[in-house]
Amino acid sequence: MEELQRENSSEFTTFIFLQLVDSLELQVLLFCAFLLVYIFTLTGNYLIIVITVTNTSLHTPMYFFLRILSILDIVYSSVTTPKILLNLLMEDRSISYIGCAAQMYFLIFLGSTECILLAVMAYDRYMAICNPLKYTVHMNQRVCQSFSLLSVVIGNLVSLVQTIWVFNLPLCGSNKIDYFFCDILPFLKLSCADTSMFEIQLLTATVLVIVTPFILILISYILIISSILLMTSDVGKWKTFSTCSSHIVVVILYYGVSSFIYTKPKYIFSEGTSKVISLIYTTVTPMLNPAIYSIRNKEVQGALKKKIEEWKIFLHGD
Repeated sequence: MEELQRENSSEFTTFIFLQLVDSLELQVLLFCAFLLVYIFTLTGNYLIIVITVTNTSLHTPMYFFLRILSILDIVYSSVTTPKILLNLLMEDRSISYIGCAAQMYFLIFLGSTECILLAVMAYDRYMAICNPLKYTVHMNQRVCQSFSLLSVVIGNLVSLVQTIWVFNLPLCGSNKIDYFFCDILPFLKLSCADTSMFEIQLLTATVLVIVTPFILILISYILIISSILLMTSDVGKWKTFSTCSSHIVVVILYYGVSSFIYTKPKYIFSEGTSKVISLIYTTVTPMLNPAIYSIRNKEVQGALKKKIEEWKIFLHGD
């Protein structure tokens, strides 16, 4: 059986993405929409980075992690969106074997790192609210850097294992990928091997980088809410909870979509619906994170207004 698979397997040097839509008008419309989303993603996340670096009042663990999150979102969006834009404009929608492997590696690496980082941010909120007297000791600069490095290392290891395993599977038949980018699930359809063992390994990785961090986030917020409910002042309760609200919205958005893509049973939604949700996950979600933190965070709003005023003075020379 293994010899038959080797005989039928193909050594592909390139892969071809199938066309998103047949209509030229829709292609132009999608190109404009994705281009705007990409510009807003880069601009919004860049502003978050600049504001949290230049404003000394935002040199706290929460904004340190937010800055890392923005960097991840910029790179994550840049891994897929430019190629999607090119595929909408050009007839040649091919990607090299190495390019496909690199795209898959960075998608898994950045996504896994972000999942773990969101759990670290929940722990930061837990320490700030439930253990305020020990907060500066337990969340000092060295600890924050160590948490960030740990997120990157785990994300890198998970991504390396997944990518190497996938690209060692024998491929058969067509080299056409019915998707927008090189992701695990559509790539598995090109394999002529029994992928059951890999699917078990994929489930294990999903538990490690999605389910486990999410459980830790839930535990953190159960403890946070319990601590908030013990407060006597309603104003104090709301003010304390508001420091977590942006993070909660991002967690719901990020984990909700990622869990749907990688853990849902295949029969729940059509393949077309799943592709649309994956497209939103990789292009729109990175744009929403800075917007959520800007809209719901008065400190970020104040720092942004201050920075805009500084730029106005600089441009007008007043």
